[in-house]
Amino acid sequence: MSELASGSSSTAPAQRRPSVSEGAVSTRAIRIGNCSGFYGDRIEAAREMVDGGDIDVLCGDYLAELTMLILAKAQAKDPSAGYARTFLTQVEAVLGSCLERGIRIVANAGGLNPAGLAAAVRDVAATLGLDARVAHVEGDDLRGSLAAITPPVRGEPVSANAYLGGWGIAEALAAGADVVVTGRVTDASLVVGPAAWWHGWGRTDWDALAGAVVAGHVIECGPQATGGNYAFLDEITDRRYPGFPIAEVAADGSSVITKHPGTGGLVSVGTVTAQLLYEIGDPAYLGPDCTTHFDTIRLAQQDEHRVAVSGVRGSAPPPTLKVALNDAGGYRNTMTLVLTGLDIEAKAAHAQALLFDVLGGRDRFAEVDVRLLRFDTPDAPTNDRATAHLRITVKDPDPRKVGRAFSNATMELALGGYAGFHTTTPPTAESAYGVYRPAAVPRSAVAHAVVLPDGQRRSVDDPPVAEPAAPEPALEPSPAATGPTRRVPLGTVCGARSGDKGGDANIGVWARSDAGYAWLRGFLTAQRVRELLGPEAAELEIEVHPLPNLRAVNVVVHGILGAGVASSTRPDPQAKGLGEYLRSRLVDVPLDVD
Repeated sequence: MSELASGSSSTAPAQRRPSVSEGAVSTRAIRIGNCSGFYGDRIEAAREMVDGGDIDVLCGDYLAELTMLILAKAQAKDPSAGYARTFLTQVEAVLGSCLERGIRIVANAGGLNPAGLAAAVRDVAATLGLDARVAHVEGDDLRGSLAAITPPVRGEPVSANAYLGGWGIAEALAAGADVVVTGRVTDASLVVGPAAWWHGWGRTDWDALAGAVVAGHVIECGPQATGGNYAFLDEITDRRYPGFPIAEVAADGSSVITKHPGTGGLVSVGTVTAQLLYEIGDPAYLGPDCTTHFDTIRLAQQDEHRVAVSGVRGSAPPPTLKVALNDAGGYRNTMTLVLTGLDIEAKAAHAQALLFDVLGGRDRFAEVDVRLLRFDTPDAPTNDRATAHLRITVKDPDPRKVGRAFSNATMELALGGYAGFHTTTPPTAESAYGVYRPAAVPRSAVAHAVVLPDGQRRSVDDPPVAEPAAPEPALEPSPAATGPTRRVPLGTVCGARSGDKGGDANIGVWARSDAGYAWLRGFLTAQRVRELLGPEAAELEIEVHPLPNLRAVNVVVHGILGAGVASSTRPDPQAKGLGEYLRSRLVDVPLDVD
């Protein structure tokens, strides 16, 4: 079992973990604390995690599909850029303490330039007078080798990154690295790699690896696991900013999710369930290190702010790796016109007709998106509650068409348009946008490698793989509940969390009781979701996956975000509020369901 070994089994954090040639497998759980859920997250979280109590590894997630596009733009201006610079600020604050206490640092902040970030970390260490052993993982950047990607790549993408797993991280830690930075590894790999190193797991320890994937998925978004963005605000009695999460991962892959004592927020079965349901699809969750079966997860409240995660089953990963492609989509601009009081729809139609007449017609733009956002109420008690927004977005490959030529034209309606004309912003310039495309690549076409602290570059072996099993046929909905009901918002009895998955959105919905789940499973069909989400989902493909162990269903709404976050013209381009909208809809709930 010990392809990689680690060191002391002491109950105190190790001062320095020995290399693979020195030690035995540790028997206690490894404590991995998260300090970042995205590029731009709370800077002080690293210091708070290190100073707040004992941890063995400090990890941080900095990458998302949109982030790769942002980093690519930065690198185009400066070839030495392409990584998350805020990570260096955090390293500067905690590196001394981490080296003194034997805390390893693992982060995917390398983005498109992990070697550059590794060099920058060494510079920070030298400035501080510290001797830090820094390694980096590379091989995910496929911009120079696109031929094997399917579907075939057209043109030159701005970024093209395969999602690597945790074994490069594990090998760097086994070789004695104090800091490991990576490019595009999966978010969960930031936990899988350290756990595999610490416990000496092999590449076919599927259940243990899957358990670590689940732990990593829970803590990857920082305080979303500790009460942040949580549907049931009344459950959170400590309303301070939530403490960042910690995963205590045991040798069998089971874990406990917790946070440092004295920090804000809440760790409960509910908060952990919410994060488990975030940005997932089919219950067979495909990853580079294993396939994790989310329908096997079991949660239990172990103690205050301690949730036990157990029972996770894993199997071999697929023979391909996921690839995220970002293309230059062109240029866009948005102007929002405010409509007040009476005749809102007539004013909106008049404004559109005048504006596109001034501009020379809609056809001069590659794409036009117009949305009338109704916030107005009849006989509104205040001016702002009598207003609606007419949001007009134009896109085109030619920046001149959608720049000031467009936004200045809206101002020509100021004196010649509808009564009460004003806008939410002055005229704006165009901005470039990207288009996201998901793809896949054979593992054999990806050179996963780790560059160790001594400069040695070592190839990282793949685990055994298997073709994904055919999806389980959708379960027939349970019979609809009968008997007396009350008409209330869905959120009265169910929580939800939603997010983006490329051009799709997912909404995880969970019940707080067995009776609630029995009703939810029969009630929330794909057609019911279409009805509740309204016109924008009416023609979209929708999947509903039951997760009985979590008393939850996962809803995947295909295509609602178009070509991804950077291109979407929805007011909520990442679908963050879609779950809360679903919870707000009135439904008929049996009287015995709470």
